[in-house]
Amino acid sequence: MVLILLIAMIGVPILEIIVFIEAGGYLGLWPTVGAVILTAIVGSALLRHQGLSTLARAQENMAAGKVPVTEVFDGLCILIGGALLLTPGFITDAVGFSLLIPPVRDILRRVASRHFANKANMHVWTDTPPDDDPR
Repeated sequence: MVLILLIAMIGVPILEIIVFIEAGGYLGLWPTVGAVILTAIVGSALLRHQGLSTLARAQENMAAGKVPVTEVFDGLCILIGGALLLTPGFITDAVGFSLLIPPVRDILRRVASRHFANKANMHVWTDTPPDDDPR
């Protein structure tokens, strides 16, 4: 896990620099800088809209006595997506925008729930002893 994180911390900036150089060569300097600024502005507007919407759904579920698991996962994806959109770069913007797309979050939620369901150990504590308890 640490190795993957290290590779990502080194590899993503290198890839972003390569994409910046290519985009700058194709579009020019100022259009490239403008595109980075525009994605940050659009991303923060989407982040605000979806974040408030997710918060409202979570509050509705809690008021109805339901645990807002879906909304918490969506909120986490929106938070990560927003951070990626505010980070300069086209690759991080692409990943950030994808995390703001509800069907993508649905797929990620299903994958994550299957992963954690396979890894989870559940211990249930009760007030009453089991039938075979000698107490």
